[in-house]
Amino acid sequence: MIATWTSGARGPLIVTLASIAVLGTALVSQYWGGLYPCVLCLFQRMPYRFAIGAGAVATVAVLLGWRGIAALLVASCSLAFLTGAGIAAYHVGVEQHWWLGSQACTGVAAGAATTVEEMRRLLETAPVVRCDEIPWSMFGISMAGYNVFTSLGLAAFAALSARALTRRMR
Repeated sequence: MIATWTSGARGPLIVTLASIAVLGTALVSQYWGGLYPCVLCLFQRMPYRFAIGAGAVATVAVLLGWRGIAALLVASCSLAFLTGAGIAAYHVGVEQHWWLGSQACTGVAAGAATTVEEMRRLLETAPVVRCDEIPWSMFGISMAGYNVFTSLGLAAFAALSARALTRRMR
């Protein structure tokens, strides 16, 4: 039985499309804008990848009338977005020098190259993008800062969508 698109049923599709838009924006800024991601930037992309998959499955579940499964998947997207907001907030703290990032964020080498081969390997590897430097900002807010707001907004929307899906089951 194929369900109709009621107000709660659109939530999983909106979560999926919003996640595609956010992740797409990050990839466009990387490949066409030249804003290469640091380690924390890459971690911030993971919740969106999860939400794309879970949201797509939840969308199909809604179409099949399996609202309980869809609600559970959308609720898990909400938790993923909250995790992403936490990672982004931590990244903002590193950017503002409120606390230190990991060694992966600073490019600190474990030791000096002692042979010509080790030196060649170091020169051929891509430079580490530092987490404590802000390559782009608008109105004084970095991409990580905007991601905090985006992730919190999507977490709230996903939670409300999950709630709407369970209410419609009664």
